[in-house]
Parts: sequence; C-alpha cells; structure tokens
Amino acid sequence: MTPFGAKIRQLRRERGITLKEMAAALDVTSAYLSALEHGKRGRPTWFMVQRIIAFFNVIWDEAEELQRLAEISDPRVVVDTAGLDPKATELANLLADKIAGLSEASLTQLLHDLRSAAAHDGA
Repeated sequence: MTPFGAKIRQLRRERGITLKEMAAALDVTSAYLSALEHGKRGRPTWFMVQRIIAFFNVIWDEAEELQRLAEISDPRVVVDTAGLDPKATELANLLADKIAGLSEASLTQLLHDLRSAAAHDGA
C-alpha cells in the first residue's frame, strides 16, 4: 500500500464510504480504486488527486497533504545511480533486495535516518 492509498482508505473508512460508492462518484471502476489504494497502480494523476480532494471535500492542509502523499506514492521506483558514489549504487541495490523483509520499525527508523541525513546534507 502506498502512503496515498493508505490515506484515501483512512478517509473512506472515517466517513463510512465503500470502495464501490467512491468509485462510482469518481467515475472509475472499483478495481482501479482498489489497485490505487493497494499500490498496484502508478502514482495518480494530478487530475485524479483533485477529484479525490473534491470528493472528500477537504481544504487547505488536508488537501495539500493528499497532494504531497500522491507525489511520494509511486510504487515502482527506479533509482539511477549512474555517476554517483559507488556507495549510492550499493545502497540502492541493498534496499531493493531487502525492503520486502524489513519490519515497520526498521522502515520507520530508516526513513527517519535518511530524512535527517538529507536535511543535514542540504539535499
């Protein structure tokens, strides 16, 4: 599941809306919406994100959060390390190989560490 998919599922459940009801309102199939929630579809288009924001009638911070989550929710990421330090290639390959077996606690820690390193390095 992607961060965007988890958020729209949370919003649906909080409001008591079924997948079928939301899909009908957005004029998409239930299968598409389910795949979007489960990360089996690519990142949603800007237009689809706007339709979802309008569907849930969210504004300001919550709308911005949905847009931000959509931007970081591509389930099929490609990392180009050509021309970078060899450690970058090793890191990308190790992550690709091991990510499926990492616990939630390990994922949380790695995200924290990477965000801290990026902020420190100005990336």
